[in-house]
Amino acid sequence: MSPEFQIHGHQSPRGGGGGGGASQSKESPENMDSSINLGEVVLPPNPAAKNPNKLTLLPLIFLIYFEVAGGPYGAEPAVQAAGPLYALLGFIIFPFVWSIPESLVTAELATAIPGNGGFVLWADRAFGPFCGSLMGTWKFLSGVINSAAFPVLCADYLARVEPSVGSGAPRYATVAGMNLALSFLNYTGLTIVGYTAVALGLASLAPFMLMTAIAVPRLRPARWLTRGRGNNWRLFFNTLFWNLNFWDNASTMAGEVERPERTFPTALLSAGLMTSIGYLLPLMAGTGTLDAPQDAWGNGFFADIAGSIAGRWLKYWIEVGAVLSAIGLYEAQLSSSAFQLLGMANLRLLPRIFASRAKWFLTPWAGILTSSLITLAISFMSFNDIINSANFLYSLGMLMEFAAFLWLRKKEPNLKRPYRVPMRLPGLVLLCLVPSAFLIFVMAIASWKVFAIGAGLTALGIAVYYTMAVCKSRGCLAFIDEEETGEIGTGDA
Repeated sequence: MSPEFQIHGHQSPRGGGGGGGASQSKESPENMDSSINLGEVVLPPNPAAKNPNKLTLLPLIFLIYFEVAGGPYGAEPAVQAAGPLYALLGFIIFPFVWSIPESLVTAELATAIPGNGGFVLWADRAFGPFCGSLMGTWKFLSGVINSAAFPVLCADYLARVEPSVGSGAPRYATVAGMNLALSFLNYTGLTIVGYTAVALGLASLAPFMLMTAIAVPRLRPARWLTRGRGNNWRLFFNTLFWNLNFWDNASTMAGEVERPERTFPTALLSAGLMTSIGYLLPLMAGTGTLDAPQDAWGNGFFADIAGSIAGRWLKYWIEVGAVLSAIGLYEAQLSSSAFQLLGMANLRLLPRIFASRAKWFLTPWAGILTSSLITLAISFMSFNDIINSANFLYSLGMLMEFAAFLWLRKKEPNLKRPYRVPMRLPGLVLLCLVPSAFLIFVMAIASWKVFAIGAGLTALGIAVYYTMAVCKSRGCLAFIDEEETGEIGTGDA
């Protein structure tokens, strides 16, 4: 969503907790921790046979779509920042600069090491547990902070219909209620969340496709060539970055995906096409139909465009679609964050409780609860600088992810890779070089507050790693036993 909210998809997710080829636990789930008897169960690291509700292709496509986009909501500031021409060029070119390299890296690593935890497993395997833990901190904090904007966005749109929701106790109750309701939906199972994402995706995209079709007779292609004045390049690049980011987030749920070696590459390609078309067509319709001033293209301007093209009924539909999109974004991000914590527990980077699953739904209830509580707390704060810092941390995590990808190609050339990027190492370096340069650029233009907060949160991540190490050595917290973890993250067939 928009960088103003720093939502993405961004704007900017397993039957098993272990990597592909993880050995089965020697103990049954019933015998692994007899002290847990309150409706949850700790499954072994690779309980593929224990969870029949695996994610199939269609729901995975829409979960990835909601991790990244959730609709064209939030693309308007690109026009506001640089005019129609550069906005259209940006959404055409930027996927090749950023989205495709990130998707290719995700497809190879998620099929080679298809366990819950995704990028944490990759960093752990490439560079060891310290880097795996630090990667987890960076990506987890980035995700839960971004999630905090989604219930707030829902409240903002509801306030247009019911003004009392705009402030005070009714607003707090709405935000808290949205968090509670959406967290419970997530608790009911990844399959339900996945098919909910399908329904939400179709409902939120439909008004834009209809708007585009109605706009065709009124298009004036010459308007697409209009350049902006007084361009705000920081806003422009942030808008592109946050609307075409987080392609790797679904990797944290790879252990829940049916035949990930086939499903993941296809899902990434399909979600990529849907995302690109979902941005470009409404932008072409809006900029080609209306001769609106550049500064009018703020958040929510698509609803005004729809009203001008088709009438109030379509405007209201797009506003309702924004709420549905925010719900889908929240669900996808919460699933990703919860299964990331589960994967970290299976790597013994976090206590055993984060590997616990609900008895009936097999969802990681501790991860859902932790993520939801942090998101809820942040929802009531003014957190622009904190969110920018989360973006900074995400950039750090992506730099490590690219490094892990290249290092694993060099370190383990014979690792079974069901999907393999068809390049040799020098070509892969070039593939990662351009998006890495962009990440460094995004970090370089950050304010001093962002650097300070990012450094503080990184220090927190380091402290968490060493605290967990002390707890393991002294036995003050329960961790999954080493023999239970088996070959987590090995990726062997």
